Amino acid sequence: MEARHLRYALALAEHEHFGRAAGALGIAQPPLSKQIADLEREVGTRLFDRTRQGVFPTAAGAAFLSRARRALDEITAAPVDAARAARGETGRLRLGFVASALLDPLPDVLGRFGRERPDVRLELHEMATSRGTAALVAGELDVAITLGGPRGAGAERLVSVPVGHDHLVAVVSGTHPYAGQPSVSVDQLRRQPLIVAPGADEPAVRAGLHALLGEDSPALAGATVARDVHTIIGLAACGVGVGLGPSRMLAAPRRGTWFCEVTPRTPLPDLVLSFTERERSPVLNAFLDVIRALCPGVGAALDHRLGPRGPRDSQGSRGEGGH
Repeated sequence: MEARHLRYALALAEHEHFGRAAGALGIAQPPLSKQIADLEREVGTRLFDRTRQGVFPTAAGAAFLSRARRALDEITAAPVDAARAARGETGRLRLGFVASALLDPLPDVLGRFGRERPDVRLELHEMATSRGTAALVAGELDVAITLGGPRGAGAERLVSVPVGHDHLVAVVSGTHPYAGQPSVSVDQLRRQPLIVAPGADEPAVRAGLHALLGEDSPALAGATVARDVHTIIGLAACGVGVGLGPSRMLAAPRRGTWFCEVTPRTPLPDLVLSFTERERSPVLNAFLDVIRALCPGVGAALDHRLGPRGPRDSQGSRGEGGH
């Protein structure tokens, strides 16, 4: 049974006459009559009643035609769906990210990606850097945004590029003595109760704070540990202490808080986007295109790692550049 047999049967049901159906199909009547008879023999039952008033589906024919319509719809849709998938317009993207990426660049990136690819299913997972790297290596994610480069087993097989740079800033309540000051010094921080993010999963951040304030700093030893940057800002607003976090916190101003630069300026680990090149899908290529457009310098970094983009890459096919 071929798709043309389904089209012939549907045309006959619509026109209720062999001659009119044959004319609509652009074939002669005898071949149409033969094809319908062959179809009935293959199905094993009569599909049409031939009467003087016209040709009408039997009960079996009506059931067959219902399925035939759906089958032809699926056949018609199949190449369309294939082409959309090849362009990265459908499918899924599994993204792992650290919380601070929700301040920048994810709001712009996810907003634009969602508008351009509304039929892609996004699976978003907030997770620490160590977990994000492990999930990416294990094939549980398509792409991850981590604090600092990926570390651990398999990290060397990942393509990684920075998508954001940070330095340390302080946040205090509007009633704090530091409110209104453009900056605070490290010596001032040593004399204040501090609010910091957990360091167990981000050793580079922990090491940087210890290097800044002293390995045996009483301020760090007695610091309030917040879950993420949003909690740091919230606790600072409550007057708990001086919150320390990445400069991307400036993208989340809150009434009743004040941000100060920390002097000397202290760089923090970059936000790093990573993925496995051998598993690049059309959807991931589309996501990387949005990253290229919105994150300065990322396009050049990706080209350096993957090689210049070719026509296949722009269509969502697998890239062939090396690491």
